[in-house]
Amino acid sequence: MTPKHFLTTQDWSRAELDALLAQAAAFKRTRLGNELAGKSIALMFFNPSMRTRTSFELGAHQLGGKAIVLAPGKDAWPIEFEVGTVMDGEAEEHVSEVARVLSRYVDLIAVRAFPKFQDWSVDREDRVIKAFAKHATVPVINMETITHPCQELAHVMALQEHFGRIDPGSSPEQILRGKKYVLTWTYHPKPLNTAVANSALLIATRYGMDVTLLCPNEDYLLDPRYMEHGRANAAENGGSLTVSHDIESAYRGADVVYAKSWGAIPYFGRWEAEKPMREASRHFIVDEAKMALTRNGVFSHCLPLRRNIKATDAVMDSPACIAIDEAENRLHVQKAIMAALAGARG
Repeated sequence: MTPKHFLTTQDWSRAELDALLAQAAAFKRTRLGNELAGKSIALMFFNPSMRTRTSFELGAHQLGGKAIVLAPGKDAWPIEFEVGTVMDGEAEEHVSEVARVLSRYVDLIAVRAFPKFQDWSVDREDRVIKAFAKHATVPVINMETITHPCQELAHVMALQEHFGRIDPGSSPEQILRGKKYVLTWTYHPKPLNTAVANSALLIATRYGMDVTLLCPNEDYLLDPRYMEHGRANAAENGGSLTVSHDIESAYRGADVVYAKSWGAIPYFGRWEAEKPMREASRHFIVDEAKMALTRNGVFSHCLPLRRNIKATDAVMDSPACIAIDEAENRLHVQKAIMAALAGARG
């Protein structure tokens, strides 16, 4: 039987996502449990991590489980993912063996593997985590690849908590519907992964918000697949999705401002060519003047954030910033995900 994975929220129904968020809220009230007693998870880190590793490892412990942390190429053998390749390079073993062996040891496998930023036509296939999902016989969790579904749930949970206090009569499922949500590109000295931007677009449209994707120009639009998902989600859930390159009109009347930097997809692998365009867009920084245009809007970011590059000190230190709440919620939503998948497996 094929196990149920958590690779993208698009594979899960709204009812299932709502159930995960309800369970996360319960874990936030009572942190210790036994949902993972006698069970284990392998955490595969192909990239550095602070919040993700800490929250997954601690979350498993708080539910009575055991987390095994592995960094292939560092404290574990380098892994090959291509099918039919002659393995005469660095890789010592193939993912088909790795995933199947780990499945004999642990109850869950979680993977963090960023794209290589060389060829988007290759990176968009998300080969690493899909290979684990194909060969594993236990559930696989996405800890960030070209999407970041755990961050999505932590983000929407923080928004529900905030607006639920403001509109206490609303049901959790309706709290965010109709809120103006601005997903704004921001400057960064290096091109970054589009994962969090993709995920923010998916979850904001999934929960019926009126989403504005604000970016310097059309080169910074997200992959068409996520734009199409966003439009379909908005139509299904009573929201909308628009694209803007005008900072003032995008911010005006916003309820939520979510900032993220990402590299322009048409320039994948040609980052020096993109650099002048990126440097010319430093004014997309989230500052007090822009936030003053909002409707007492909240600000958030997935972290880590370079202060006074992506957002000013004043914005980060203001009561409007809920980035720390969102970061905390990573612990709670990931516990809900692990408990749900481990429970489904029996």
